[in-house]
Amino acid sequence: MGFVVLILQSLVVTAWLVVLGRVLMSWIDPRFEKPLGQFLYSLTEPFLAPIRNILPSTGMFDFSPLILLLGLGLLMRVILLA
Repeated sequence: MGFVVLILQSLVVTAWLVVLGRVLMSWIDPRFEKPLGQFLYSLTEPFLAPIRNILPSTGMFDFSPLILLLGLGLLMRVILLA
């Protein structure tokens, strides 16, 4: 059981870091034209698009990464309690 928890924790932390990387990369390359930006975009967009569809439109601000980061943080807490 401990091994499974360790793997799940690693996956959640990795996902959290990838989303954070996309947020930071969007400040440098907002259109994701560079290879790193394209890679982060392709990894995170399948998770962010459904959240973006649920959230109301907020103009130029995209809160979907924040919601995903909060959800991953909550998931990490649940895994740590298990």
